[in-house]
Amino acid sequence: MYGLYEKRLFQQAGGKIPRHVGVMLDGNRRWAREAGFTDVNDGHRVGAQRIADLLGWCDEAGVEVVTLWLLSTDNLTRPASELAPLLEIIGDVVDELAEPGLPWRLRLIGALDILPKETADRLVAAAGRTRAEGRTGMEVNIAVGYGGRREIADAVRKLLQQHAEEGTSIEELAEVLTVDHIAEHLYTSGQPDPDLVIRTSGEQRLSGFLLWQSAHSEFHFCEAYWPDFRRTDFLRALRAYGIRHRRFGS
Repeated sequence: MYGLYEKRLFQQAGGKIPRHVGVMLDGNRRWAREAGFTDVNDGHRVGAQRIADLLGWCDEAGVEVVTLWLLSTDNLTRPASELAPLLEIIGDVVDELAEPGLPWRLRLIGALDILPKETADRLVAAAGRTRAEGRTGMEVNIAVGYGGRREIADAVRKLLQQHAEEGTSIEELAEVLTVDHIAEHLYTSGQPDPDLVIRTSGEQRLSGFLLWQSAHSEFHFCEAYWPDFRRTDFLRALRAYGIRHRRFGS
């Protein structure tokens, strides 16, 4: 029955598949508490096992880019007893996604300089392996140490540095500055903006996720905690996206 229902959901999307899907993998800690685990990191471990499933569903649907928000800049203020296991789980996930034989190209987005060096080096090495292999599959952005405001600030900083090196004055830059100039320096430069942003756990806010890029995105808020997120939930998000009339701010 589920197979028929899922097929129906996909048909109801009407062939309108988002090129770029952003996912806020929320609710791991609450899932762990409600499931009776004493260590909330068990929720992150179970949630980590769902990531490859999600990427497979996106691949099957024809999505070109997926952005996974795994760790925010705010998360880095957690006590070391909570943060260290979480960073280890993230490192394990990224290593698994970079294993030979998988099609996905990994791209890190976020302020890697604020991560522990060991973690940053591990993530960079894993993403580098997917590039070195010449993979041509779906591009997967791993958002770690990510904050939307930090991204915009970093983009402006890079823009100013670039023009300073070229000898452009602030006054000259101000006369020609456009939104495209800033967009070119975002972490996701060169990629399409997300068409669809999914957040699990029932929370209905962005919390700083892809603030600039999501200006015209469609949003889908799912009640399920991330560890409980199913293919059916993903297809419902595609259906919701497919039946909407996108107005792009008009």
